[in-house]
Amino acid sequence: MIKHALFVRLEAKPGKEKEVAQFLQAGLGLAQQEGTTPVWLALQLGPSTFGVFDAFADEAGRQAHLNGPIAQALGANASKLLAQAPSIERIDVLGAKVPG
Repeated sequence: MIKHALFVRLEAKPGKEKEVAQFLQAGLGLAQQEGTTPVWLALQLGPSTFGVFDAFADEAGRQAHLNGPIAQALGANASKLLAQAPSIERIDVLGAKVPG
């Protein structure tokens, strides 16, 4: 059962919107390799605003994701692509309908 989630808001630097979108699209492959991340969505919220929503069965899965390759790649590229540091919100899931 999905109990925990993260919502990460990303604001692209001017002119870097396409690169942020490509970065997030590439992240799907990494997310598919994470056994503790059953839900992962990359989102475009506006012309330069992006987000990632991911959900986990337990806190250990959420923590593994925060320490995993996607977070490391984001940290390595944030100063080049983003206008400000990512906003990371920890969320408790009250109900979920997911495939599987």
